[in-house]
Amino acid sequence: MRSAQIDLVYFEGCPNATKARENLRAAIEQTGTQLAWSEWDLMADTTPERFRKHGSPTVLVDGRDVTGEGAEATAMACRSDGAPSVALIAESLA
Repeated sequence: MRSAQIDLVYFEGCPNATKARENLRAAIEQTGTQLAWSEWDLMADTTPERFRKHGSPTVLVDGRDVTGEGAEATAMACRSDGAPSVALIAESLA
């Protein structure tokens, strides 16, 4: 069974955050694994700096954005490409 560090970076109020969480849950179920993930709210003071350059929502697998995008956000914003798809997340978990 593959082991992976999975992180969901988001902020409340971003309309795609809930969809990203749902897609992440579905991708994990689809791959048949028992993986857990960490969630990092960009509005929380406790969120580590390394997550603050990602837009909301971002799904990271082993530190890499499943969409292939880099960490380039200069301000807290919703991603224009929306939530990553179930297929894209599942592919990153394979």
